[in-house]
Amino acid sequence: MNTIDYFKERFDQLKSLNGNTALNDIRKEAFNNFSVAGIPSVKHEEWKYTRIGAAFNAAYEFPITRQTADLDASDLDAIRLPEHKNANELVFVNGKFSPAHSVIRSPELIAIPLEEAANDDQYRSIVSAHLGHSAKYLKDGINALNTAFILGGIFIHVQKGKTVGHPIYVYNIADARSVNVLAQPRTLAYIGENAEAEIVETYATLGGGESFTNQVIEIVVEKDARLSYYKIQNDSSHANQVSATHIRQIGKSYVHTATVSLGGAMVRNNLNIILEADSCEAHLYGLYFQEGNTHIDNHTLVDNIKPNCLSNELYKGILNDHSSGVFNGKIYVQPNAQKTNAYQSNKNVLLSNTASMNTKPQLEIFADDVKCSHGCTIGRLNEEGLFYLQSRGISIEKARSLLLQAYAMDILEQIKLAPIRGHIEGLISERLALI
Repeated sequence: MNTIDYFKERFDQLKSLNGNTALNDIRKEAFNNFSVAGIPSVKHEEWKYTRIGAAFNAAYEFPITRQTADLDASDLDAIRLPEHKNANELVFVNGKFSPAHSVIRSPELIAIPLEEAANDDQYRSIVSAHLGHSAKYLKDGINALNTAFILGGIFIHVQKGKTVGHPIYVYNIADARSVNVLAQPRTLAYIGENAEAEIVETYATLGGGESFTNQVIEIVVEKDARLSYYKIQNDSSHANQVSATHIRQIGKSYVHTATVSLGGAMVRNNLNIILEADSCEAHLYGLYFQEGNTHIDNHTLVDNIKPNCLSNELYKGILNDHSSGVFNGKIYVQPNAQKTNAYQSNKNVLLSNTASMNTKPQLEIFADDVKCSHGCTIGRLNEEGLFYLQSRGISIEKARSLLLQAYAMDILEQIKLAPIRGHIEGLISERLALI
């Protein structure tokens, strides 16, 4: 049975189990798109350097019910982020939101099942207007597959004028202790006018089986709202992941993002920021540190639709052993987006002769009164810096570690949540100690 037929059987089963719901139409349209597009191959320009098809060769357990795997307290404690007792914790298990494992500590935060929000008079219009908007930018079969099987998703709402007093920790857990797991978490978040929130996402695979996480999170940011979004990827060497983060700034607002990728066999990140209102501001930071035979692919897109917007993007990479990386950053400036300021930079350090990096910064400008720049570098550690440190009695291993820590600091400083920044610094220090 080929991939399309396999998912067709599961999709028919999903329809029979869930009857007539508010999400049926969007599911059906998405599955039709998946049937046409299929799994991307290297012939697809956006997937030219990332071979995703091989990740679908494993025999995955693909649950299509709302049931989630059983986890005990020790399972969660092993992956919890620092100071979790002072955070809102939203837990996905095998792609399904688990209220039993989740804790809401902020009264300003509303977090309910996505299916419930789609049928609720208060939230129906929000879900209808914004769920699935990412498909306008991500036209491949992977994004469509997630939408076709929306089940057990979550709707997050921060009310107008409210500041969420605790950060929102989102745990994406694949329980592969007995079977290989295909998980497809789905989130729609709506940050209301003059509201503020901090979201941190992390990923973990339990057990020795293979996991494939195909995640989509869509975030809508209203006028005068502020969003800080952090993603931490430090999964096992038998975990594959495609993660799409789609942020729409529909009012004048501020968005700050940082993506840190330290683990996973194959990781693909799609980050889209759509500046749909006058005078929006967005900052995109990324750090990836790959080793072994791992692969990281960061695709970013900033679409300037309205005038007077500012975006600043800096991604830095470290690649060792036989690891490989891809960076593809696009900045669009639409005809009406005069007075746009957009900056993009990608820098990479190769620690071995067998590591490789493909980088492709892009600008497409259709306005004539803008300031835009982009650039990329691929190189090695500074030999003069290494020599200087060694001449001061520092070992070659310690010298390399110090230079790499300094190199990463540009990104780490952009993580404003102190516990999260300390956690990531610790993970990087552990990695550097093994080089």
